[in-house]
Amino acid sequence: MVKRTSFEGDSCPIARALEAIGDWWSILIIREALFGKRRFGEFQTRLGMAKNILTVRLRALVDHGILRIAPASDGSAYQEYVLTPKGRGVFPILVALRQWSEEFDDQPEEIATILVDREKGRPVRKLEMRAEDGRLLSPADTMLKPRPAKARRRAPTSGSPSHRRPEVPER
Repeated sequence: MVKRTSFEGDSCPIARALEAIGDWWSILIIREALFGKRRFGEFQTRLGMAKNILTVRLRALVDHGILRIAPASDGSAYQEYVLTPKGRGVFPILVALRQWSEEFDDQPEEIATILVDREKGRPVRKLEMRAEDGRLLSPADTMLKPRPAKARRRAPTSGSPSHRRPEVPER
């Protein structure tokens, strides 16, 4: 069995995020939680996952603070998995993935649903990256710069994968 590389503590925020939510099962579990699923059986039924895989993914999402375990809301002896604020913070990431797929999928007509504003019933506007002054930004309009030393919580390690490869693709 090949051991997966861990990006915990990596200096790259994208790698750190992928450590918490980077596998597709975890993303789909979070999607279902955003749709109101809370019980192990609901996740298992909706996703068709093997119980052992679901158990491992749920435990990891709890360990990363994305879900928390709570007593069942109906007063039964079961437990539920509830999104934390950190878990609800994944929503814009899922919307971005959805919109990317809707735009670039080879067969978008096979996508069965559209994301709409619950109040108005209208499609959700495409996410945009904007500067503080409101200007629309493209990748060419952005760059990475070092965070001021006093704002860093811990210094990166010299063996960190982000030190072996650039974080920004060449333009």
